[in-house]
Amino acid sequence: MKKVLFKLLYILAILVLLAIFVGCFWKLGAYFLEGKQTQDAYNDLSDLVQQARPSEGPTDTTLDWSALQTIPDEQIATMPDSPYIPVTDPETGTVTYLLPEFKDLYAINPDVVGWISIPGTSIDYPVVQSKDRTDCYLYRDFYGNDASRGCIYAREQCDVFKPSDNIVLYGHMMKDGTMFADLANYTSKEYWQEHQTIQFDTLKARHTYQIICVFRTTASAGEGFPYHLFVDAEYDSDLDDFWDNCRKNAYYDTGLSLRYGDKLITLSTCEYTQVNGRLVIVAKRID
Repeated sequence: MKKVLFKLLYILAILVLLAIFVGCFWKLGAYFLEGKQTQDAYNDLSDLVQQARPSEGPTDTTLDWSALQTIPDEQIATMPDSPYIPVTDPETGTVTYLLPEFKDLYAINPDVVGWISIPGTSIDYPVVQSKDRTDCYLYRDFYGNDASRGCIYAREQCDVFKPSDNIVLYGHMMKDGTMFADLANYTSKEYWQEHQTIQFDTLKARHTYQIICVFRTTASAGEGFPYHLFVDAEYDSDLDDFWDNCRKNAYYDTGLSLRYGDKLITLSTCEYTQVNGRLVIVAKRID
């Protein structure tokens, strides 16, 4: 009788372990399947952008993008040789002028505000922003579907087009290497030396940024450096405080610096060597 009971318990234990294994395998498979589907969708969006972008490439140095992006749409409409194209909202009839590569993306999701890419990495994604819903795209893809990878999105308080002195962009650190996962490589100074530039194009301007600081901190309440709260520098001291904290938490010294009036983007993702850690990359506009 004891032998029979022992055998039944043994079989039950095997079945439980098998169920756990199958469950884990299913979850892992679902994770990577969702990742492939989401990444395929982003690759399709990238193809749309590349096909619609003018042949001169992502940056035309003959144009003063900083001046162009501040011109009202009603003036753009009368500009000769304008780089923008008109896009009409089918519901309101409002005409908005955009760079041609954003026409199709804007039709899919009017929350799109730009595109970010880092040469030599897999980072090549649309950037979205919801002004009235906090972290709206944390777990939502470009099409508005639930997705663990979410979107690359701008903090609600930042003005992408004015622009703010510091535009904070959030993205997940995914284990399959997608979204902002490649930012983890920037903990190495050697990697930074070979991948210093970021292309961040908005709906009305194309700009290149240079990475000037890579640091880590924690987002735990009352701890760490609240880098995301720096949006605009009213005084020199605001920028000085931000930059001092960046350098204090930096992995290494890039030898680069800031000055009042510089325009920045700050990329933020998860960092796993500390509780609620954040890996942060600060870059300043160079053209």
